[in-house]
Amino acid sequence: MQQEKSLDEQQQTEALQNEQLQEDEKQEEKRLALGKKIKIWTIVILIVITCLIVKELAGQKLTSIEDFQKYIAGFGPAGPLILTVFQAFQVVVPILPGYAGCVVGAIAFGWFPGFLCNYIGISLGSIAAYYIARKFGMNVVLTFFPEKQYLKWSSIIEKKKSYGLFLFIATLLPLFPDDFLCYFSGLIKMKAKKFIWIIILGKPWCILAYSLIFGLIR
Repeated sequence: MQQEKSLDEQQQTEALQNEQLQEDEKQEEKRLALGKKIKIWTIVILIVITCLIVKELAGQKLTSIEDFQKYIAGFGPAGPLILTVFQAFQVVVPILPGYAGCVVGAIAFGWFPGFLCNYIGISLGSIAAYYIARKFGMNVVLTFFPEKQYLKWSSIIEKKKSYGLFLFIATLLPLFPDDFLCYFSGLIKMKAKKFIWIIILGKPWCILAYSLIFGLIR
């Protein structure tokens, strides 16, 4: 009798556990579905915003630093914010060389405000490019960069003993393909914390040099 009672209690316990597992699975499915919807809508919104920015910039015919300077100056007090957003955007979707914004910021707003706008914008854009490449892989990189450029720099990087050191030096020097290297860092799944610290510590010096040099001729 006691064995039957014990067996019934065990079965009831197992039934309750199964119900709990099923409920947990349903909740997990709901969370995953919600997360998927959020990601989809986020991507849609980013695509729409990107298209609007590209359309606006294309309509401005920004083919030189002078054109870009006039465009930024046209926003008045909101110009520094526009410059910051633009610098972040141009890392993710390369339109003009990054130094163009550095020159414009220093001349239009002074060396220190221009430096802050460019440093914040370029750093945020670099981190965004890293995560985009890490999430979406090679296809998105080849959308923005020629395959020849990818193969060329891949072969150069493969010969380096320490990619982290190479990336840090690259962020210090002008005219390096920083935008590409941010995407490449995401492709090889470099540790996010290490990448972010390299950007934070390595990015300001070249930007500061541009800001000081061109701020003097303001």
